[in-house]
Amino acid sequence: QVQLVESGGGSVQAGGSLTLSCIGSGYTYSRYCMGWFRQAAGKGREGVAASTSGGGTVYAEFAKGRFTISRDNAKNTLTLHMNTLKPEDTAMYYCATSRYCPNGFITTPNWEYWGQGTQVTVSS
Repeated sequence: QVQLVESGGGSVQAGGSLTLSCIGSGYTYSRYCMGWFRQAAGKGREGVAASTSGGGTVYAEFAKGRFTISRDNAKNTLTLHMNTLKPEDTAMYYCATSRYCPNGFITTPNWEYWGQGTQVTVSS
């Protein structure tokens, strides 16, 4: 079965950096659309970035210029490099995958599979 396992979360001060990783298994990783989402306490889940099977990327406005999504198909790994972190970036970060990128990409929660999440806390 499809499994997604996130890692790399933690606590960091504002202005710092973190790198999140997501390892996928149980499917042909290279053929799937991959994405990062986040959910802050008391708020809805929002898209952060996506990586298509063809190598394209999509970012939420707040992520542009600060976050970089990348994928290593040989290692079934999706990475999110986060720089210049702000307290408002504090959230649980989730990895998701779908055979085809959903219409709307990261604006929709309609992805097939989700990981359990990794917590990111940014202090001021």
